[in-house]
Amino acid sequence: MSASVLIADDDPNISRALGFLMRQEGYDVRIVADGEQALAAVSSDPPDVILLDVMMPKGNGYDVCRALRANGSYGNIRIIMLTAKGGEADQRVGMELGANAYITKPFAIIDVVSCVQSVLSTRMPD
Repeated sequence: MSASVLIADDDPNISRALGFLMRQEGYDVRIVADGEQALAAVSSDPPDVILLDVMMPKGNGYDVCRALRANGSYGNIRIIMLTAKGGEADQRVGMELGANAYITKPFAIIDVVSCVQSVLSTRMPD
C-alpha cells in the first residue's frame, strides 16, 4: 500500500505541480486549498504526510499544525510546512508546533520529494 500525501496549499499551480510529482512517485494524493478543508480531510481519512502551506485562508498552516498536534489520534502524521516565510523565527515556530520539516518557497520540487521520503523513513515518537 502506498503512502498517502495531503497537499494543503491555496496556490493552485503549486498544488497541481506537487500533486503531479507525488503521484509520479507512487503516493496517493489529495489536495485541499485552505485550513478548514485540511482539517476535514485529515478527520475523514488521515494521511501519512501533509504538505502544509503556512499562509492559507480559513486557518493558516500554524493553526492546522497546532490543532493536529493537540489531537493524539493524529500523532503519526508527518507535517512538512511549506512557506514563503523563510525567517529563522518562522521556522522555529513551525518546528515548535510539531512540524517534522520546513521547506521555504520557492523550492526545488526534488527537495520536496526528498523531504517526504525522509520524514516517512523516520520513526515517529510514541
